[in-house]
Amino acid sequence: MPTSTIAILAIYLGFALLELWRSNLFSKAEQTRDDGIVEIVSTVMLLGVTQPAVLFTSAAIAGWIAPEYAGALAGINIFAAIALFLILDDMMQYWWHRASHSTPWLYNLHRAHHNARYMSIRLVYRNNVIYYAMMPGIWLSGVLIYLGLGWVYAGYIVVKLLVITGAHSDVAWDKPLYKIKWLSPVMWVVERTISTPATHHAHHGRHADDPGTHYKGNYGNLLFFWDVLFGTAKITRTFPQSYGVENLPEAKLGQQLLWPIFPENKDMPEPVGEEAVPKTA
Repeated sequence: MPTSTIAILAIYLGFALLELWRSNLFSKAEQTRDDGIVEIVSTVMLLGVTQPAVLFTSAAIAGWIAPEYAGALAGINIFAAIALFLILDDMMQYWWHRASHSTPWLYNLHRAHHNARYMSIRLVYRNNVIYYAMMPGIWLSGVLIYLGLGWVYAGYIVVKLLVITGAHSDVAWDKPLYKIKWLSPVMWVVERTISTPATHHAHHGRHADDPGTHYKGNYGNLLFFWDVLFGTAKITRTFPQSYGVENLPEAKLGQQLLWPIFPENKDMPEPVGEEAVPKTA
C-alpha cells in the first residue's frame, strides 16, 4: 500500500476516533437513517471508483492527445509543482463549489452535502455521485500526473485531506487556540490561509440571521485564501448555532445520490438552492 494511502487512512481514522471520543461519531444531532447511507455510498464511490477512474481517464486522454509530453514536468521545482496543483485543483474546486451555490442544476448535485444537520468528518465526501465525476480539478490533476507530477500529488492530497477533514469535524481544533491571546496574530494568518473549522462551519450554518453563518461564501477547500482573494470570505471566529439550510425541502435518498436520474420532488421550488431559500427577518 502506498505511503500516501496509509497517511490518508491514518488521518481519517485519527479524526474518526477523536469524534467517537468527544462527540459520538455515529449518532449526530438530528441525523436520519438516510444520512448514513448517503455518506457511506458517496465516500466509497468517490475513493473507490470515481476519483481513480477520472484520474486514469484524464491521463489517458492527455496521452492520446499529446503523447510527446508524458513526464514533461517531472523535473520542475517542487514549489512550482505544488503551485500548479493549488491553482488547477484547489482554486478550480473553489470556483466549482461557488458555482454550485449559484447555479440551480449544479446545486442539485451538491445539496446532499448541506442536507446534513450536523458537522462531522462524515461530510467530507458527502455529495451526489455525479458531482465529483464532473469536478474540473480532478480531471486537471490527472493531466498533471500524466505530465510527471504524480510524486507531488501523493503529498498534496494528504495535506489537503488533513485540512478539509479538520475543517468538517465537529471537534474544532481552532476553537481553543482563539482563546490564547499571544497566538492571535498567528491564527490571523492561519485562518486567512487554510480552511479552519470556524470558517468552514460558517458555510454550513442553518440560519441566515445567525452571525456565525456565511452560506454564500467560505467556499475554500484546502486554501481559504481563495475566499479572501475573490471576496467571499467571512471570518468571525464563532460557530453557527445549528447546521443545514433553513427552509430547504427534504430530498429523498435517490435524489441526494443520483439526481437527475432521480429528479427532484414535484413541489420543490425553482431555482433549487439558497437562491430559493427565504431570508429570515
